[in-house]
Amino acid sequence: MHSLLNLVDTLITLYIWVLIVSAIMSWLAALNVVNTQNRFVYAVGDVLYRATEPALRPLRKVIPNLGGIDVSPVVLILGLVFVRSLMWEYLG
Repeated sequence: MHSLLNLVDTLITLYIWVLIVSAIMSWLAALNVVNTQNRFVYAVGDVLYRATEPALRPLRKVIPNLGGIDVSPVVLILGLVFVRSLMWEYLG
């Protein structure tokens, strides 16, 4: 059971990093720091969008718009950290 908990913990940690990289990538694209016309940049952005959007979309419907600031990745990261803590507390 312990190895399964380690696997789930690692997957949650990796997904948190994907969320962070996706948020940074979207900021860089919005500020025109990276060129989204570049095929590699577009491909990376598309993979990150496809990986994070299914989890972020329901949160964006619930969380009000804060003047152009998207806090849904922060809320999701906090939720994942909470789930990870609960997992270790009750199952570990």
